[in-house]
Amino acid sequence: MGRSALWGLLIGTALMTILIMFGLAVPSSDDDGDTMWAAAFVASGIVGVVMGGIPGTLIGLVVGAVRRRRPAIAPPPMPMPFPPPLPPPPLNDRWSAMVGRCELAVRRVHAAVATVPASPAREWLERIAARFAAELPDVRRLADLGRALDADHQHPVTDRLSAAVRDFTSFEDEVGRAALRLLNQTTLDAVRTDLEVLEQQLPHLGSP
Repeated sequence: MGRSALWGLLIGTALMTILIMFGLAVPSSDDDGDTMWAAAFVASGIVGVVMGGIPGTLIGLVVGAVRRRRPAIAPPPMPMPFPPPLPPPPLNDRWSAMVGRCELAVRRVHAAVATVPASPAREWLERIAARFAAELPDVRRLADLGRALDADHQHPVTDRLSAAVRDFTSFEDEVGRAALRLLNQTTLDAVRTDLEVLEQQLPHLGSP
């Protein structure tokens, strides 16, 4: 507000001084021209302060008050970020159920092998269990294919995956029987034939 009043004083005084000086300073001869200009300037300055400076100061005060009362323009609000996309719902269909049954068979086989005492026969059984678990990716790929095709119960993909579930479940039972025999007979020669037969019963989904 003080700066606006000062500018009003200066502008009002300057304008009124110029107007009065040009209105009064009309020299009558060349000799007294300089004197008349000086007198006109002094008189115009005094009158300009009274008649122009004071009103200019008042106008400056009003302008300053209006500017101070005007609210500052707030910056536009930042746009809200878009929420992240929701994760896809968990799959809970018959394809997932069949894959889950095969995964359960693999977990049970590993748990059964873990109960066998340490021996060369157990190491052989562990290798068989590892090969059994390696068939799971093929099971999942079959389920993904059936889901993508929306295959019905008579589709070949459904038949193939249903057969895999039966093979995994049957192999789980065979490993359980072999583990039971290995609890009493840990020598490799005593169970070699059983392990060879068990190895031949491994599911092979990669083969037609």
